Amino acid sequence: MTHVAPPAPVVVGTDGSAASEPAVRFALQEARLRGTGLRAVCAYDFTARYRGIEWPTASGVHDVDAQLRDVTLDAVTTSLAETQKQLGGAPVEVEVRAEQGRPSQVLLDASEDACLLVVGTRGSGAWGRLTLGSTSTEVVHHARLPVVVVPAGPDQRSDG
Repeated sequence: MTHVAPPAPVVVGTDGSAASEPAVRFALQEARLRGTGLRAVCAYDFTARYRGIEWPTASGVHDVDAQLRDVTLDAVTTSLAETQKQLGGAPVEVEVRAEQGRPSQVLLDASEDACLLVVGTRGSGAWGRLTLGSTSTEVVHHARLPVVVVPAGPDQRSDG
């Protein structure tokens, strides 16, 4: 009996926002073409300086990191489901991760066993259209696998 390892996943960096949708769309299509799954990874580092602070909510007091992770996971999961529905066709198996840390390092760590890493850019006027974002640049320079940088769509760019 031969054991065949599952194909390596496609990894995409996303925060569940409209700006990350073009990268998610590309990654879903690429995973489908390759016959593999998709690992959607969102990094957050918002609360690093506020570690240990608790946040009051209607249901009690919760850790800010836990709340941020939960909100992030919900946004990414919803965005992925909507994009898969728009694309139609056979669904792609999706794993969603929300990890605390610097985005570029979180993405590099999450893609160690992947076949492809997909990241987006966010245009910021003319300068943003000429350069990659810091996360995209760092990932391109340090990844040990192919990286695709998908530009934001025209409606996600700022003209300022």
